[in-house]
Amino acid sequence: MAPVQLGAIAIGNGGPFVLIAGPCVIESAADAADLAGELAAIAGRAGVPFVFKASFDKANRTSLASFRGPGLAEGLRTLAAIKARHDVPVLTDIHEPAQAARAAEVADILQIPAFLCRQTDLLVAAAGTGRIVNIKKGQFLAPDDVRHAVAKVHAAGNPRAIVTERGTSFGYHNLVVDMRAFPIMRAQGTPVVFDVTHSLQLPGGGDGVTAGQAEYIEPLASAGVAAGVDGVFLEVHPDPRRAKSDAQNALRLDALAPLLRRLTAIDRIVKPPHAAGARADG
Repeated sequence: MAPVQLGAIAIGNGGPFVLIAGPCVIESAADAADLAGELAAIAGRAGVPFVFKASFDKANRTSLASFRGPGLAEGLRTLAAIKARHDVPVLTDIHEPAQAARAAEVADILQIPAFLCRQTDLLVAAAGTGRIVNIKKGQFLAPDDVRHAVAKVHAAGNPRAIVTERGTSFGYHNLVVDMRAFPIMRAQGTPVVFDVTHSLQLPGGGDGVTAGQAEYIEPLASAGVAAGVDGVFLEVHPDPRRAKSDAQNALRLDALAPLLRRLTAIDRIVKPPHAAGARADG
């Protein structure tokens, strides 16, 4: 597998896992910037490559009354300010083809939401920007089927695609993660990220909001890293009880450092020797 390069960060090819972390949605510019700085510092001390993530709009909230975010223009201004202040790459999701070019002016990675992962026009528009395209595997897709979404990005002339596992629908209000999915998708030649916190959602299970099971973040993340994933995706909040989106499945900020210590120890064991050397040298 050839790694997908993001500046000095190599995603895939047996190197150290990349941390993609941030709030589910931008709640305020100041809060997002402060959180980005804290996350970058924690990841730096752990020796983990870091990408900040946050959504400018959550277009698929369960209820019409749910908080969606500041919108495209204000959200991109916030992300641009975070890049400038903290010198970190950023990821954000897009929902319509018309958003791709504008978001690509700021974002280093454009994310395709899971429910939209088969939308050809959206994939092609994201690919056309030349940015890395992170395809969330739909809750309805088998792991070997995501290759068709990747093929659309590649056919549009962009080889820089990664795939993110975020759980598979299992009955009502529940998701499960099949650990076989990680080697299956990596065998297709595409770097694979594990979205741990979204995998712990209970979709629509909270009477108009999505419930979740944050208490299982550590064991699920540990299992994914042990399976050799190329990245770990976490929604992190200083106080998840106050989060305006995905409050019940977000990781508390103060729990991130000990979690990274555990995950990096596992990563060193399961990756080949040259990966450990890359971490030590980097």
